[in-house]
Amino acid sequence: MIPLLLKSFALVFVAEMGDKTQLSTLALASSGDAAARHPQLAVFLGSALALVCTSAVAALCGAWIARHVSLRYVKIGAALLFFVFGAVYLREGLLEGAAR
Repeated sequence: MIPLLLKSFALVFVAEMGDKTQLSTLALASSGDAAARHPQLAVFLGSALALVCTSAVAALCGAWIARHVSLRYVKIGAALLFFVFGAVYLREGLLEGAAR
């Protein structure tokens, strides 16, 4: 149980570093003038709760999928999704670069 917990923690921790969610949280915590800044604890708790909720949905959906779909098809589907997302982001980046 502990090795799986550590593996999950490490995977999510590394995947979330520098992503849009972290940058949004940083922006929210630093927005406003000095007197009206959002309380850091409220920003932290809100963003942590959101991550917990999305992780719970992913874990529940993953458990449901594991009961109904072969692991082989899950891996193929995940690979195809990563390929599609990568192609879309690459296309957007190239189009943005060409527009400059």
